[in-house]
Amino acid sequence: MTATLAPAARLYDPRLRAMTVGSVALVSLLAFEALAVGTAMPTVARALDGLGLYALAFGGSFAAGVLAMVLSGIWCDARGPRAPMWGGVGLFVVGLLVAGSADAMGTLVIGRAVQGFGSGLLSVALYVVVGQAYPEQLRRRVFAAFAAAWVIPSLVGPAVAGLIVEHLGWRWVFLAVPVVALPAVLLVESGLRTLDRPTPAGPPAGAAARIGWAAGAGVSAALLHHGGQQRGAFAVTLVAVALAGLGVCAPRLLPAGFLRAARGLPTVVGLRGLAAAAFAGAEVVIPLMLSRQRGFSPTAAGLVLTVGALSWSVGSWLQGRLPPPRSSATLPRWGLACVAAGTATVTLAVWPAVPVAVGVAGWAVAGLGMGLAYPSLSVLTLALSTPDEQGRNSSSLQLADSLFTATVLALTGTVLAAGTTPGPAGYAGTLAVAVGCALLGALLAGRVVPGRGHPA
Repeated sequence: MTATLAPAARLYDPRLRAMTVGSVALVSLLAFEALAVGTAMPTVARALDGLGLYALAFGGSFAAGVLAMVLSGIWCDARGPRAPMWGGVGLFVVGLLVAGSADAMGTLVIGRAVQGFGSGLLSVALYVVVGQAYPEQLRRRVFAAFAAAWVIPSLVGPAVAGLIVEHLGWRWVFLAVPVVALPAVLLVESGLRTLDRPTPAGPPAGAAARIGWAAGAGVSAALLHHGGQQRGAFAVTLVAVALAGLGVCAPRLLPAGFLRAARGLPTVVGLRGLAAAAFAGAEVVIPLMLSRQRGFSPTAAGLVLTVGALSWSVGSWLQGRLPPPRSSATLPRWGLACVAAGTATVTLAVWPAVPVAVGVAGWAVAGLGMGLAYPSLSVLTLALSTPDEQGRNSSSLQLADSLFTATVLALTGTVLAAGTTPGPAGYAGTLAVAVGCALLGALLAGRVVPGRGHPA
């Protein structure tokens, strides 16, 4: 069993400082690359004459990440987080170098897949690092710092990527990140050296089958991503096939009892997926709605999304400093209720008689709710996991996040692409799905409390 560092009173205690800075830096790099690539890819596709592989550059990375999350969970539980963390950073960097030096779109797609695989390994390993290296009373603050690590990239990432593409060339969007990745992982490594090394163990029972189901889920997710970008009957067919694949594979990767919202971890994982789907489903609709219905410029519509990112950071900061609530259901319930109420308020901005400021305020409330719910669900996952389950359960949490989001985004894209020009009813309908996801999560939140007899 891995030992935990002696209790520390502060997140940046000398015993934790290097690990905290390194972990937050790695999360920031993952965030920046995820956001920057979207800005650079249109230029990349033109430069490499690869428009036909454009969707695969995203879908392949996503599918590889799904598989890697499951592998990382198995690896972490068997050998600890150190090796998967280094493996994740190594593959992330290799993928970036391959993509940044690509002279054909096919090569870039391969680089993106390797990069996505590395990201999946690393993201799960970092959660296990939190579980093994930080005392329980500091975990909410660690996950708040992880949430904040997404804020600056979300604010400046696309703009910085645009400047890099314009003045240095698109290749540097990929090639600049490895320079920072190695120092960051070395900082985390300095903290991992203070932990006892776990006794190496073989893969748990059923690991091979789990990997196979993960491969099926990854392929289905990539197909779903591609189908969401198509139009007409072809899009509907692809989405239907992909959803069937996910319906078969995904439940086998998530905790037993997930589909019936069993008490404890199954509901925690389900709430994470519902929260991610609700926020992402609204986030992709808002800029389109504001530009088409209210005449906003892309910059102005983007600033509205920035409000949500900032309030998410505020919510994360608050949950990390509030006294521990009496019930573990309190923060997830209130967070998801805020997401539901805020997104419902945004829906009102579909109608011209409602001031846009009402919708902006609603989006701020939704972001605040995500800040309250997201880190608290991460903390609950670790609290409900034994040390040899932290990898598997962390991977389940992030899989739910990714797969729920992909499903809602694909369905949203299909609905919006069904007509030549989306109208108020289309925007309101897609936002209603987001509200429904968050509301369902708020209603189920009480079930995060384990039933009698649970070891937690």
